[in-house]
Amino acid sequence: MSSPEWRKSSYSNGDGGNCVEIADKGPGPVLVRDSKTPTGPVLVLNPTAWADFLSRL
Repeated sequence: MSSPEWRKSSYSNGDGGNCVEIADKGPGPVLVRDSKTPTGPVLVLNPTAWADFLSRL
């Protein structure tokens, strides 16, 4: 299994504030983590749940 390709949210700022990263390449689950703790827990969402989450923001 390859390492996920993480990217920062476009809403994150550059001064170390609240930053969310996601890895969503390919047809599998969407991974979400706090960029301040990259070795911490990862939220795993199926694509349908991720789309539902985004539509409710």
